[in-house]
Amino acid sequence: MAPANSPTPARILVVGGGGRENALAWALGRCPGVESVWVAPGNGGTLELEGIQQLAIAEGDQAGLLAACQERGIELVVVGPEAPLAAGLAGVLRGAGFPVFGPGADGAQLEASKQWAKGLMVEAGVPTAGYWHATSRAEALAVVEQQQQPLVVKADGLAAGKGVTVAETIAETQAAIEEVFSGRFGSAGASLVLEERMYGQEVSVFALTDGQTMVLLPPAQDHKRIGEGDTGPNTGGMGAYAPAPLLNADALEEVRHLVLEPILNGLRQRGIDYRGVIYAGLMLTSNGPRVIEFNCRFGDPECETLMPLLGPELAQVLLACATGNLAAAPALTIATTCSACVIAAAHGYPGTVRQGDVIEGSLATSDRLQLFHAGTQRGPDGLCRTSGGRVLAVVAQAENFDAAFEQAYAGLAAVTYAGITYRRDIGHQVRQR
Repeated sequence: MAPANSPTPARILVVGGGGRENALAWALGRCPGVESVWVAPGNGGTLELEGIQQLAIAEGDQAGLLAACQERGIELVVVGPEAPLAAGLAGVLRGAGFPVFGPGADGAQLEASKQWAKGLMVEAGVPTAGYWHATSRAEALAVVEQQQQPLVVKADGLAAGKGVTVAETIAETQAAIEEVFSGRFGSAGASLVLEERMYGQEVSVFALTDGQTMVLLPPAQDHKRIGEGDTGPNTGGMGAYAPAPLLNADALEEVRHLVLEPILNGLRQRGIDYRGVIYAGLMLTSNGPRVIEFNCRFGDPECETLMPLLGPELAQVLLACATGNLAAAPALTIATTCSACVIAAAHGYPGTVRQGDVIEGSLATSDRLQLFHAGTQRGPDGLCRTSGGRVLAVVAQAENFDAAFEQAYAGLAAVTYAGITYRRDIGHQVRQR
């Protein structure tokens, strides 16, 4: 039983229009006591989710979102993407009395400024790669000349997941520096961070926090590269699975003590009341876990992978985080099954993508098999079409990863569109067959 002082939000607004928000709305809509879930702006698949409603309000329209909260008596706002968080949406809505799961603009700097985040990590004693900050092309190239080794190049600001180059050679490092300062990433590329390269397996860890205490979710592993065998250019993520066996219960506790608690303490010391998700992207090096980066929101596609594993207390737990009262929330139950997610992308992804292809076929979302829409749009003719790089996520749960991935790929075969692109080896790390 939930504690009496841990209410369930009856009316929830999810802000965003991607696969992550589709999965969040589905998961919250399943929680007992939740009466209505709206998604703004949502996508072509929003209304296919049972009981979920859609609002044609852009994620950047703070006045429109505030008016929607007031009109509908919203009791919890869950902000999905990083851009509205960095722009201060949470502060605007909190200031008007609405509980928000998501940090204010101050806490969102954890993702919105690589330099700020690296400074905080060093201050908090969080293990991470050595780094250099550069505000000009000449300054950055001088670091490369001095180091004489390939480096990781990161545009300082939000670049929609496209501002990072893990260079293999010095020449690649130099070319990435030129690209950042060429203006390709707009204001996000006004400065950059150079980092020492780290080697090891990558894993994503998510903590739900009210600013004081936290709940950890099962670790997940994303697949960033477009090509099978983890080859080709980086993408926003082509699939994921959870729980990633890279971190057992003891190792997850080590991450809590080495990484998550120190960073939350560091935020508090800077006067930041951080309420939302802290997403630690980790490299498991020969010297232990090291932080690649922090994000201020759920990962995508890790969110789609994790949501079906989370129990009916999710809405209560997110509201408790938003109101600074996580200690009073019920324990979040987590299924012991394996969850597998495969992303279907558009023709041309991750480069220039083709849009407007009609999506055919259907897949009913259920307890063990889910279809989440990402880059889709429904036209006046009722047809759903591709409208972005990553189009659909098919997620399945089973007793082992082989069965989960078999079901996910079978589900993906039931929907199609011209130019559909997906990897057939997602989860190769944990599949036996």
